[in-house]
Amino acid sequence: MVSDTTDQLPVVVIGAGPIGLAAAAHLVARGLEPLVLEAGPSAGTAVRAWAHVRLFSTWSEVVDPAAEKLLGPTGWIRPDGAAYPTGGDWAERYLQPLADVLGDRVRYGVTVTGVARAGRDRVVDADRAGTPFTVHAEPAGGPGELIAARAVVDASGTWSLPAPMGADGLPALGEKAAADRISYRVPDLGDPAVRARYAGRRTAVVGSGASAFTALAGLAELAAQEPGTHTAWVLRRGIGAQTFGGGDADRLPARGALGRRAEAAVEAGRATAVTGFRAQAVERDGDRLVLVADDGRRLDPVDEVLVLTGFRPDLSFLSEVRLGLDERLQAPSALAPLIDPNVHSCGTVAPHGVVELSHPEENLHVVGMKSYGRAPTFLAMTGHEQVRSVAAALAGDREAAERVELALPETGVCGGAGLYDDPDAASGDTGPGCCGAPDVLRIGVGAPASPSGGGY
Repeated sequence: MVSDTTDQLPVVVIGAGPIGLAAAAHLVARGLEPLVLEAGPSAGTAVRAWAHVRLFSTWSEVVDPAAEKLLGPTGWIRPDGAAYPTGGDWAERYLQPLADVLGDRVRYGVTVTGVARAGRDRVVDADRAGTPFTVHAEPAGGPGELIAARAVVDASGTWSLPAPMGADGLPALGEKAAADRISYRVPDLGDPAVRARYAGRRTAVVGSGASAFTALAGLAELAAQEPGTHTAWVLRRGIGAQTFGGGDADRLPARGALGRRAEAAVEAGRATAVTGFRAQAVERDGDRLVLVADDGRRLDPVDEVLVLTGFRPDLSFLSEVRLGLDERLQAPSALAPLIDPNVHSCGTVAPHGVVELSHPEENLHVVGMKSYGRAPTFLAMTGHEQVRSVAAALAGDREAAERVELALPETGVCGGAGLYDDPDAASGDTGPGCCGAPDVLRIGVGAPASPSGGGY
């Protein structure tokens, strides 16, 4: 709840992406006034950056119920629920219309540079909970401003902070100097200029998640059309039963199919897997790059490198508020054990809502992909339920906030990231752990069934 001195102020939502806009819709439904601040020029700016990538969740799983109710009176036509949108489809056919309905509640070109309590840094205890937040914002081309808020919902995502190549979590030696040949995004091979960059060349793909699978599959198709195109797939672990994901066991069929396409690329010889390779350095070899592992192994020279090792939360603008974060994942302390990839990597998400998302700073909530910190298993459906719960709590409806109900699909992927030195992890033999989950995973108190990491 908020105090009487702040209840006339808006709830500032940081980010006009899928979860930020869903948060705004739920706040409106609760009679609260949101103010969405988006650094980019349009709704779903980050999503548009991967417009060419097809989601492995269907339309029915990526449209928030409260958002759909808001869109209904406008004549908006819901896309076929069984179809799979691309990032561009998602942005143009859903996110932008939703932002347009919210109208002046969404401001574009505004970068949030800090969040604090008015007149109080993180050290000061006195009357903290009853004091409004001040959000420091920098509009594009204009002077900075302070925005008073009753609460803050950070849905800024993790897109702006990709993880580096170095296996120790830091940039590999020489990685920054080789930035002209390194990309941290899945390339759009339908773009002639991008296609020319990779056609007939040797590319190293570093990573083992859905983004790496997407790149492998795309480069394999390019190799079938352009002689001389080849991919070196760099893995920190070995190849085992679960390396390519859940396959037919994945309850998100498109994600299972993506893993099979990556596997087919390796089997067809269009990609060569380099296993147990933990990148430590990048060296120049004329116009090409050589990756060097921590054990001294050197990869054959490559023309380009795709580093697809995940993303991290940008916590820099939250330095003056009190966060309760897990020391490993940088996710909320109560949520982290439920999503820890050392233990959970097949969709086994336990109940979580506003309780698990709360921080020592009252009425501050980090939601969406950013709430998962460094964990890679976030789904849009999870974010929709998160913001429904948070909006209910901010409206004072604690019973509804804690009645979190959601069923998630089984991914069929085992072997957490922290198990890469365990020989059983590579073989897929993880015992009765996370993969002993039921067909339908339930989130919440007595949750009945209802509905992308590597998300969405």
